[in-house]
Amino acid sequence: MDVSVSVDSPVPPYEQVRGQLAAMIGDGRLPVGTRLPTVRQLAGQLELAVNTVARAYRELEAAGLVQTRGRHGTVVAPGRDDAVDRLQRAAVGYAAEATRLGVPAETALALVRAALDG
Repeated sequence: MDVSVSVDSPVPPYEQVRGQLAAMIGDGRLPVGTRLPTVRQLAGQLELAVNTVARAYRELEAAGLVQTRGRHGTVVAPGRDDAVDRLQRAAVGYAAEATRLGVPAETALALVRAALDG
């Protein structure tokens, strides 16, 4: 699993981790059932605080992309449907485009919320 964090990026480190893992899950590089590194292990590899990686994992779990199974670790979740997969891929593309354009995450999220409310 190839995850990296750029200290020069305007994107917060937890979001860089979350986004890269979400993209790998979305395009099948991390298939259902794949066990992710422990929070401590990935934090050590990326030289990040444990809480930073923990937040990325929590957000992936909230999105239904992974499941945490206590001592058995965090694994890519089964049972996602095609609609969720397609939306996840669209979200990854949207996030990449927002980053490329230099749009702050808060603004990009506000645009999505407005579109959903609209």
